[in-house]
Amino acid sequence: MLKPLPDYPWDQMVPFSVRARAHPDGIVDLSIGSPVDETPRVIQEALAAATDAHAYPQTAGTLELQGAIVAWYARRRGVSNLTEKNVLPTIGSKELVALMPFMLGLGEGDTIVHPLAAYPTYAIGAAIAGATAVASDDPAEWPASTRLVWLNSPGNPDGRVLSVTELRAAVGRARELGALIVSDECYAELGWDAPWNIESIPSILDPRVIDGSLDHVIAIYSLSKQSNMAGYRAAFAAGDADVLARLLTVRKHAGLMLPAPLQTAMIAALGDDEHVSVQKERYRARRDRLRPALEQAGFRIDHSEAGLYLWATEGRPAWESIARLADLGILAGPGPFYGDLFTEHVRFSLTASDERIAAAADRLLI
Repeated sequence: MLKPLPDYPWDQMVPFSVRARAHPDGIVDLSIGSPVDETPRVIQEALAAATDAHAYPQTAGTLELQGAIVAWYARRRGVSNLTEKNVLPTIGSKELVALMPFMLGLGEGDTIVHPLAAYPTYAIGAAIAGATAVASDDPAEWPASTRLVWLNSPGNPDGRVLSVTELRAAVGRARELGALIVSDECYAELGWDAPWNIESIPSILDPRVIDGSLDHVIAIYSLSKQSNMAGYRAAFAAGDADVLARLLTVRKHAGLMLPAPLQTAMIAALGDDEHVSVQKERYRARRDRLRPALEQAGFRIDHSEAGLYLWATEGRPAWESIARLADLGILAGPGPFYGDLFTEHVRFSLTASDERIAAAADRLLI
């Protein structure tokens, strides 16, 4: 039986949103991280051409979409050992994160490990399944009852990137425990600081990590950020074919299928690298404008070497920072939303227009 879930954390931000909106120049919303830039034309045109969708879509995705995902992994992530059986499209990545433990039959007595600084839905997925969530970044700490491990690289909220060595250690420990390990990698195209400004951010499916075996290893990816497709709910999983087959069976029974026009739009997005580079440069410029302003305003930036956020602290309780920022018309994300250890951190999203980012920077320096 599904037990009561905690209140949605962002509801706590309503009073601060009201304060920020009262600013004479309006709010600068750097909280949720919802893309504001136009969905690339190549994607919009593909969607428009596919609107005659009279038949039910395939839950596993069309052969063309499966092939596009396989080709994208080989071209962009250095993963060349996938087949169509090793990929599965999903309705965004959040539903997969929340429902995967339940779909895999996890429950009471099982432990689900997630990062210390973590997207809250990892713990919510454990709660939905009736399992126990444990926050830990150290594989040596993972208990014998662990059945699922979540990694997130680059991390949300902290932008931390796991190296090949760190990924290997995590995979090795998960295999010792007989646990499935899943890496949430949806910010992997957004590397900023050395070495990730030059090197590709490694996937958990990288041959250097898994020693040629996809057994009990899954990666998930979303096109929301790199392609401004958050409203499309376009994502996919890749890795262990047996695990994906189990998920596919459940999804078929539940009717969890990606609409056919969106599958066509995904094919267009996955086949075009140019729009990804353009969007990355937009975020780079916004980051280069916001980060020094935050530092001059007294914030220290931790990690944030990749991804869509700046993870910052000014050495005071997070809610005090949130209130001070709201009085400047800036809305950010409180660190406590992402883990009990982060009582003094604030997350700033780069998903605001150039003009709004500039406004935030100017206000911080007043």
